[in-house]
Amino acid sequence: MFLNYYGLREQPFGVTPDPRFLYLSPAHREALASLVYGIESGLGFLALIGQPGMGKTTLLFHLLEKFRTSARTAFLFQTQCNSREFMRFLLAELGYGSDDQDFVRMHEEFNKRLLQEARAGNRFIVVIDEAQNLDPAVLETVRLLSDFETPRAKLMQIVLAGQPELADKLANPRMAQLRQRISLVSGLQPLSLDETNKYIQHRLRVAGHRGEPLFSPAALARITEFAAGIPRNINSLCFNSMSLGCALQQKVMDAAVVEEVISDLDISRHTSKAFRGPAEFGPGAAQVYESSVATFVPASTHSGSTHRTNSNNGSHLSPSEARAYMEQIVMQLQKSSQLVTEALSDRSKASGRGKLD
Repeated sequence: MFLNYYGLREQPFGVTPDPRFLYLSPAHREALASLVYGIESGLGFLALIGQPGMGKTTLLFHLLEKFRTSARTAFLFQTQCNSREFMRFLLAELGYGSDDQDFVRMHEEFNKRLLQEARAGNRFIVVIDEAQNLDPAVLETVRLLSDFETPRAKLMQIVLAGQPELADKLANPRMAQLRQRISLVSGLQPLSLDETNKYIQHRLRVAGHRGEPLFSPAALARITEFAAGIPRNINSLCFNSMSLGCALQQKVMDAAVVEEVISDLDISRHTSKAFRGPAEFGPGAAQVYESSVATFVPASTHSGSTHRTNSNNGSHLSPSEARAYMEQIVMQLQKSSQLVTEALSDRSKASGRGKLD
């Protein structure tokens, strides 16, 4: 672990939605303010839309923390369910778990608890995360929950949070009744280069870092470009960059370190296409494959040695040189695979012409 090496008290780029690490970019600050205003004004339905990894869940935890002492709250994230299961999850989250599976009775129980909280003068806030996964029938159940109200005010505030697919569902004409009840819709936007820098510095400060920046300007620019301003992606890049920097005994992560991490995180290198070999091309492919490899791969690589040596001084390649060499080999093998396909195609065509002749 790199915490001691960089003088940190805790992991700054963890994957849990810890509100202490929440960075309020302009978009996040505006979304939070809108949600707080909507709840305090008793507007009923509110929505929060953002791409995956934008920090919606962390923002929602921060929101609920603000109302912890003045409201009864429920946070639901199990959204791949039917209406009966949804009501059971909701009651259990509120501490009213029951073995009763009857939907009508669960609905009545919820109504009773809601009225109790209202008489006690407490707000009632239900936050539904990953709401894009809710079936239309469950969304209709959620809409019906909002019917609990007095002549003066709504008894419950409901926050629907989810990915852009949630907006797609709400835009469906069949969801018109629910969409009309949503008073405020807030969105989260990817971070800019400047915001990415502030985001990283904020998380490092919370984790205990003091001193000069740990990422060079060039490294920050590359992180912003590759992560597309998505906080979850930024966390992953920073965590792996700091891990590699610690292994290299490097106090400041530069662009080269980040590039190394980006290459390691490239999932396309591990897909099935990356492991295609001559066997899948059928009989005769191996012979063509070997001849094509001989065309592209230098003779020095065909020896029995298990180590590739530098042609200038005979020493072993450095890790970066080895990576570059392996990438070159991959490109050569890809060309070889193409030659295999073309050669077998030509062989097949020639065979067909021989039969016709």
